[in-house]
Amino acid sequence: MALGFLPVNRQEMEEQGITQPDFVYVVGDAYVDHPSFGSAIISRVLVSRGYSVVMCCQPDWNDPESVAQFGEPRLGFLVSSGNMDSMVNHYTVAKKRRHYDYYSPGGKMGKRPDRAVIVYCNLIRRTFKKTPIIIGGIEASLRRMAHYDYWSDNVRRSILLESGADIISYGMGERSIVEIADALASGMDVRDVTWIDGTVYKTRKEEDIYDAIRLPDYEEILKDKHSFAESVHIQYQNTDPFAAKRIYEAYAGAMFVVQNPPAKPLSMLEMDDVYALPYMRTSHPSYDEAGGIPAIKEIKFSLTSNRGCYGGCNFCALTFHEGRIVQVRSHESIVDEAKLMIEDVDFKGYIHDVGGPTAEFRRPACDKQLSKGACTNRQCLFPKPCPNLVVDHSDYLKLLKKLRELPGVKKVFVRSGFRFDYLMADKNKEFLYELCKHHVSGQLRVAPEHVSDVVLKEMGKPSASVYNAFVREFEKVNKKIGKEQYVVPYLMSSHPGSTMKEAIDLAVYLHDHHLNPEQVQDFYPTPGTVSTCMYYSGIDPLTMNKVYVERNPHEKAKQRALLQYKDPKNYELVKEALMQENRVDLIGNGPKYLIPPKKPFWKKGKPARKNNK
Repeated sequence: MALGFLPVNRQEMEEQGITQPDFVYVVGDAYVDHPSFGSAIISRVLVSRGYSVVMCCQPDWNDPESVAQFGEPRLGFLVSSGNMDSMVNHYTVAKKRRHYDYYSPGGKMGKRPDRAVIVYCNLIRRTFKKTPIIIGGIEASLRRMAHYDYWSDNVRRSILLESGADIISYGMGERSIVEIADALASGMDVRDVTWIDGTVYKTRKEEDIYDAIRLPDYEEILKDKHSFAESVHIQYQNTDPFAAKRIYEAYAGAMFVVQNPPAKPLSMLEMDDVYALPYMRTSHPSYDEAGGIPAIKEIKFSLTSNRGCYGGCNFCALTFHEGRIVQVRSHESIVDEAKLMIEDVDFKGYIHDVGGPTAEFRRPACDKQLSKGACTNRQCLFPKPCPNLVVDHSDYLKLLKKLRELPGVKKVFVRSGFRFDYLMADKNKEFLYELCKHHVSGQLRVAPEHVSDVVLKEMGKPSASVYNAFVREFEKVNKKIGKEQYVVPYLMSSHPGSTMKEAIDLAVYLHDHHLNPEQVQDFYPTPGTVSTCMYYSGIDPLTMNKVYVERNPHEKAKQRALLQYKDPKNYELVKEALMQENRVDLIGNGPKYLIPPKKPFWKKGKPARKNNK
């Protein structure tokens, strides 16, 4: 098992005694050897199984030599865009270029191409015509079948075809990547590696595809948005590792892309093994001169306790990527990692976060999921908690207590992924008391996303009454313990289902509750979500009912501006929206109105000088 960093150049490879690596890992992120980075996990898992891996990070995509510096790998190339989709990494929802990259040295933008997986694979193929290419990570995983692409505003083919790769390892790839490696090491041709769960392959022989559901053909979904929604519906019903069938789609009747069922979830022991691998837990020292990798600051003193989510939010890709079955690490594994943190010279006594996609999920939603998987026709928390849902915060609470009692730990915070609807379903309120007393740093961030039940229904989120009840409970507990702490809501504008009326309702709610959100998110139609299908097709693929979708950029800008109606920059947009909806009752002087009749003369909260010229 390799100690120290894996090689990032030819010199380091030779110094480690590797003459020909088994795998060259081409990735769009800088090299951070930390288990919060998928490339670190996959490479470390392979090394633990006896395979050699070298890291080709952020290669120059205009120079084939940048991926050829290690020579031809014995088994194949691994390709990933990194922890983020490269298009999301590069562009805002308004399709404006971002100026900062948290996964590049010093935050410098421009170190990876748009559509990184496709570009990297094409670069490899210019030199290595027949060497196997396995693609994975969020970008490849969520584009594994034909998908709507927001940035080009069309339906694109499977990334397997667009990239020229041989296999996709989709979802959480620890199981599938080892099986692929073992198959290739046995001498199998990559074209014959077709049976592994958690993979997608391509074939020209439909007769070789067995026990499978055929999706609408690519040419059909290009012409008919209803067929596109039907395809997404079938894919959604086959995201569970226990119940899923093999699915495939045809391209001009000559090429078939086949998705095997998802890989089985990891057991607690397997999760512990993955996180116990000898990560260096920081970025490669070659980046220090440039200022290091900004993303490490966010996760260096945070702990992952789980993966998977049965929350089922329609705008989230977790169902298609990590799956709905929650997998957890043992307390011992997490405490051991915390002890490593404490030894770090930069540790100041604060564990910033403990969780994952969700903070407090510490087991599958119900016992049935352990053997039969998640239901294909119902949700665990939406529209109301399922009667079979096991609601229990006790294990998470015990974990937090163990962590905060460690010598050298001053505070353990819960800062992300907190499910207030799950908490409200718990009759035992001990956890909320403990959370407020020990684990909130003045503000608790939660994600109601909206206050209109019309919009929340399309989001797959609980009724606004659940959030309001939670806020009352939170305030009651903080009053009891004598703390002044606040709930900070994440909110989203322009989600399918939201008309200007619902956007105004949200603005009024913010006004009435004296909320002034500093950051809001306009709905971003990324691949692999139910909501993206709604955005493109105008159809909810889970019900096949029509959904209102706002696609006009100016109208979307007005919806977003309403969430920050106090900002003078948004005045004209807010006023236009209110007049458009005949809500002039919200325009006037005084505290009961959203905005005054005339644009206020202030900047950054201070009155501007009058120009007397």
